[in-house]
Amino acid sequence: MARGNAATERHVVEIAKLTAEETVLVVGPGPGVGLAEAAARAHRVIGVDPSHEMLELCARRCADAVEAGTVVLRHATAARTGVDPASVDVVLSVNNVQLWEDRPAAFAELHRVLRPGGRMVLSVHQKWLPVTRHDLVAEVEAAGFTDTQTWTWQPPGPLAARAAQLRTYRPHR
Repeated sequence: MARGNAATERHVVEIAKLTAEETVLVVGPGPGVGLAEAAARAHRVIGVDPSHEMLELCARRCADAVEAGTVVLRHATAARTGVDPASVDVVLSVNNVQLWEDRPAAFAELHRVLRPGGRMVLSVHQKWLPVTRHDLVAEVEAAGFTDTQTWTWQPPGPLAARAAQLRTYRPHR
């Protein structure tokens, strides 16, 4: 997973254009490749994953940042992050939207934790997405997100699967 998703993890962090003042929520960080990339750019990163094994891998990969308190790891899900309302600037997620048990509840939760004007960047293997990427846009917009863009991206490598990607924003209101 660390090798197979690494290019996409880095790509999503690039798309998000993280700044040193921002707090980032990484949903389903897996072994922590994208989480480590985000931690190198942002002020604070919170990783939530329902898998204790993945959280342990993240903790090892990001041990210095965890010790410094700039990375916080939590056993949680996309639908129940345990993060305070309007407390993060950016939400990132790579190759786990298809695993969320209740996508509408997850999108509502991610909207709740984003600050007004905050952004969310998602990527998922297109072949594993249970709906079209345009249906996914409708789902995030039903949760209150706006200015949503979607596209496909081909990660490098002969075995890499095409990714459906999405960037959207919580309105400033």
